[in-house]
Amino acid sequence: MGWSALALVFLALHFAFMAYVLLGGFLAWKWPKTLWLHVPAIAWGIALIGFGLNCPLTYAQNWARGHAGEGPLTRGFVDTYIEGVLYPERYVHIAQAVLALIVLVSYVGIFVLWRRRRNRAGAVEMHRERV
Repeated sequence: MGWSALALVFLALHFAFMAYVLLGGFLAWKWPKTLWLHVPAIAWGIALIGFGLNCPLTYAQNWARGHAGEGPLTRGFVDTYIEGVLYPERYVHIAQAVLALIVLVSYVGIFVLWRRRRNRAGAVEMHRERV
């Protein structure tokens, strides 16, 4: 595999991770055990934004780009591929709020489904005790 191709793999992994951070809570509606993977992903995303950290995938992509003879990204992944592309840079805080709202909705859905399952299991157990 060429270095440019490896850089593209890291780019694709970055997009996949971002999509998982945004939508992973909805996956937990169907597969509740995946929630324990999503919580650390959310924590990592918050840490990246809150502390201005650089993602290791950005370092890996820059490393592969360097070996391919390309220059490193001059800005971070989000600054390069998301801001100014999917939304204007001046709306960064609104975009972050919308993304947080999407994650929050997914977690509210997880809670509602968990309560329904618990109540259903309790009702089945009560029915068994009566019979």
